[in-house]
Amino acid sequence: MKRVKELAVFLMVFMLLMCTAACGSKDKKDNKEEKTEVKSDVNVRVGSLKGPTSIGLVDLMKKSDEGTASGKYTFTIAAQADEITGALVKGDLDIALIPANAASILYNKTEGKVTVIDINTLGVLYCVTGDGSITKVEDLDGKTIISMGQGTTPEYVLQYLLETAGVKNYEITFVSEATEAAALLAENPNDIAILPQPFVTAATKKNDKLGVAFSLTDEWNRLSGNNSFVTGVTVVRTDFLKEHEDAVKLFMDEHKASTKMTSEDLDGTAEKVAELGIVEKAEIAKLAIPNCNVTYIDGADMKAAVSDYLSVLYGMDPKSVGGSLPGDDFYYTK
Repeated sequence: MKRVKELAVFLMVFMLLMCTAACGSKDKKDNKEEKTEVKSDVNVRVGSLKGPTSIGLVDLMKKSDEGTASGKYTFTIAAQADEITGALVKGDLDIALIPANAASILYNKTEGKVTVIDINTLGVLYCVTGDGSITKVEDLDGKTIISMGQGTTPEYVLQYLLETAGVKNYEITFVSEATEAAALLAENPNDIAILPQPFVTAATKKNDKLGVAFSLTDEWNRLSGNNSFVTGVTVVRTDFLKEHEDAVKLFMDEHKASTKMTSEDLDGTAEKVAELGIVEKAEIAKLAIPNCNVTYIDGADMKAAVSDYLSVLYGMDPKSVGGSLPGDDFYYTK
């Protein structure tokens, strides 16, 4: 009789364990299915610049073209920042990858109608010249410097570095695109230009008289004592974020995965970059991409880096960030 009772208890415990295991297996299966079936029917219009900010998106662009992306996207690549920011303000774009200070200016101009969701590129600016005497910012005294990006990161960072280094005798000639600056260098290698990657690699490979004099990131770190040099951020229209937060979160996930592929599939990324006309040839893109500082940083780390960077620019000239530093609502950290 005692053995019968023990057997009954054993069977009850065994059935309970089996039930628990089955439920746990089902939960795991359900969670897995839920994760892989995240989709969005909201068409998200994304704008980026012809340069490093677009490089981190190319894998997602490819998946979108093939119909394998989880979200629905329409991508626009423009040569100048004001094309992208103008479209964003008009409501013709939902998400934009733009210079960090331009994002702050937009926030102030629109009274908080844009929100930054991630950092997409760190330092990508370099001083390129055939003049071997140029090795640091102080050597630009008395020089004429060719630069793109008037009113955006290249201008304000360059001016900050020149002023911090005590360089007062200089002239900046602005051009509309990096390709224009590279063309001027090709005509006269002794000219001095501020160029972003991947145009730096393209210019130096085409003309062996040209070389990198210094990285603006290194000079920023040396002269400011602040290592938060942020070139590009991703912003979303605040109203769009409120209405379609799930679609924005999905984009962030896919943007992060796409950025990761720039290093995991360098050949494929280089081919797509050339196909999109960001760089003329895939072999040059392949050499340039590792130096483009393409990244994905969100949350509290993003907020800390961007706010530190904007604070430095604000200290130099409040106009560089739109007159005042953005409030906490500028940063999406959920």
